[in-house]
Amino acid sequence: MLVVTRHRETADPEEFLTRAETALTVLAGRPGYVSGAIGRAADDPELWLLTTRWVDVGAYRRALSAYEVKVHAVPLLSTAVDEPTAFEVLSEVVGAGEPAQPLRGRSDLASDAGSVGLGSAAAPAVRSDLPGRSA
Repeated sequence: MLVVTRHRETADPEEFLTRAETALTVLAGRPGYVSGAIGRAADDPELWLLTTRWVDVGAYRRALSAYEVKVHAVPLLSTAVDEPTAFEVLSEVVGAGEPAQPLRGRSDLASDAGSVGLGSAAAPAVRSDLPGRSA
């Protein structure tokens, strides 16, 4: 699961970076977190990016329900540009010269993906839209 939020920060870039680092640190402490990064557009210094990787959609949803995440990360995440943010990874190139790892037919898309928003439907297991798969 790849989560991408874009943020438009026009006031104080140092303050935004501090808030984003705090959010990323709190998210990194949650089970199922794989990696994360903060970036800023080279051509538009007011456009920021926060990305996180998760083992599956269930881990991401459960992370959003944790108290420390609600306090330190959700306020930042709620200021993101209003667009889809969670993506299932379908293919990936691991490193230089490594072959792509096709994941076609192995969707982890939750069956309620079209009706769930930020911080809702956290559960120990989330059903997949494909038979025999769950988070």
